[in-house]
Amino acid sequence: MTKNLLEADSIYLEFGARSILSDVYVRAETGKVTGFLGRNGCGKSSLMRIIFGSVRGNFQSVRINGQYKRTLLTSPGAIRYLPQKAFIPKHLKIEQVCNLYEVNLKDIIEDFPIFDKYSKQKLGALSGGEIRLFETMVILKSAVAFVMLDEPFSHLMPLHVEKLKEIIAKEKLKKGIILTDHLYRHIMDMSDDLYLIREGKTFQINSQDDLLRHGYMLEKDN
Repeated sequence: MTKNLLEADSIYLEFGARSILSDVYVRAETGKVTGFLGRNGCGKSSLMRIIFGSVRGNFQSVRINGQYKRTLLTSPGAIRYLPQKAFIPKHLKIEQVCNLYEVNLKDIIEDFPIFDKYSKQKLGALSGGEIRLFETMVILKSAVAFVMLDEPFSHLMPLHVEKLKEIIAKEKLKKGIILTDHLYRHIMDMSDDLYLIREGKTFQINSQDDLLRHGYMLEKDN
């Protein structure tokens, strides 16, 4: 299995007079989950979109295996991104979506049998939570070097969250995974490398003590 390294630094992003990101360095690599933590509005999603290429920073440097990439969005086999909100048109059939993303529907059904009954139906036939789970699986199972998942556990049943965490742990053996969610304990559990985004800067986190020191947590979890 080829190992790949993704790095992003020198990122500066401002909206109007407001600085969103100003001193950022993150890295992700094959075999690891890289987690982003931070308060709402701190710039986690903006950083993901800059790495992906759907947003252009005022300044930025994104590299794969040391090679600068102006945008990963158009780089074949480089990256896929799950945004916070539903993004696949609901008029498409489940089978069509899998074909478009070159993902085997049988693999998804094997992990989540609930999708078997929808295989011939349109995405709009699913509930909101099922759509979120299906979109996450399509991105996660994609044959690319890196995937980014923004709030993948939102609206999912606890049982599905735990199963999804198992699948992420398996998929990281094939690709680098960048992950953020407001359910921060899941991110802490799963991450091999963890970054906190605060006041536009990134801080590498090695323990709960670091999160306490930065004011992200008020006390340690038991």
